[in-house]
Amino acid sequence: MAKSLKRILVTIRDVRRVPKSELRKAGALARAAGASIELFHVIDAPDPGVSWPETKTADTVVAQRELLAARARRRLEGFVREESLRGLPVTCTASWDYPPHEAIVRRALKSRADLVIALTRPHRLGARLVLRNTDWELIRHCPLPLLLVKSGRPYRRPAIIAAVDPFHARPADLDPRLLTAGATLAQLLHGKLHLFHAYMPLVSIATMPVSTAPFVMMPPDAEEAHGRQIARTIDKLADTAGIPRARCHIHMGNVPGELRAAVGDTHAGVVVMGAVSRSGLARLFIGNTAERVLDKLDCDVLVVKPRGFRTKLERRPAVSAPRSTRRQPATPLARYAQAAAPSTVTAMRVMLPPV
Repeated sequence: MAKSLKRILVTIRDVRRVPKSELRKAGALARAAGASIELFHVIDAPDPGVSWPETKTADTVVAQRELLAARARRRLEGFVREESLRGLPVTCTASWDYPPHEAIVRRALKSRADLVIALTRPHRLGARLVLRNTDWELIRHCPLPLLLVKSGRPYRRPAIIAAVDPFHARPADLDPRLLTAGATLAQLLHGKLHLFHAYMPLVSIATMPVSTAPFVMMPPDAEEAHGRQIARTIDKLADTAGIPRARCHIHMGNVPGELRAAVGDTHAGVVVMGAVSRSGLARLFIGNTAERVLDKLDCDVLVVKPRGFRTKLERRPAVSAPRSTRRQPATPLARYAQAAAPSTVTAMRVMLPPV
């Protein structure tokens, strides 16, 4: 996350209910950084340009789209009256586009946002806060820092944990970027930055003439030397970020379990993690630490990409208003043409006085 946080894009998935925790946290960050906020909603109602009868004209389609967009925008404007946003410059935008994660990335790039905030909700009543498909796609494709709001707890001088991993093959600048993003959050929220790393013990599989090969632990002195080498590397990272040893957490064990334990011990409000986009095949065999960890955390997660990451998503919206006022038959070709042109976006700037 850039040290200069000026524009925050807040994704609103359901305009029928106020996302209080998301707005509260967006407001806290914007107020501390002097940033503006854009409330953004992707309209996922059936597109009148595709689903309405063939007798409808292009003008009718435009009117129907604008009616639904205006309704969504009015509900977003109602959210601006929340106390957590009072006195802040807030823009409300509703857009016809799909799928949602692509629409969010397109809007974030167009508005030059410095941070994207998305709220994670349960899949069903009583379920834990697990990430949805849109969340995963945002993690993979959003080039901007992405804050996933998983906890309803407000930020009160929170501990910020930067989860680093300097020993695996990934861009060399990623860990420094995680520390920079974590330091920025800690400064804005008057919290403290912690550093976390988990590693597995040295093990080898003995070659046996039988079908099973038992795990053999390395000698204690080898394990101790391995641990000291890791500690030296992590200490160097901590020194560059000005993190005292008391806030460095080096655990031996699997990352999901150890990171969750560190979050509990420090009562962390946010974990900062890196995400490296891989192909589906590589992800299938290699795995992705972020994906194995994220669903297990009960705190918020800030996902940061390496420098130079470029999204491969199309920049043009998937839904458009027809360009002609003539009657247009709803043929497959016409529907395809309508879906490929630019979308209709409505926005309004709202500024309420502070309480």
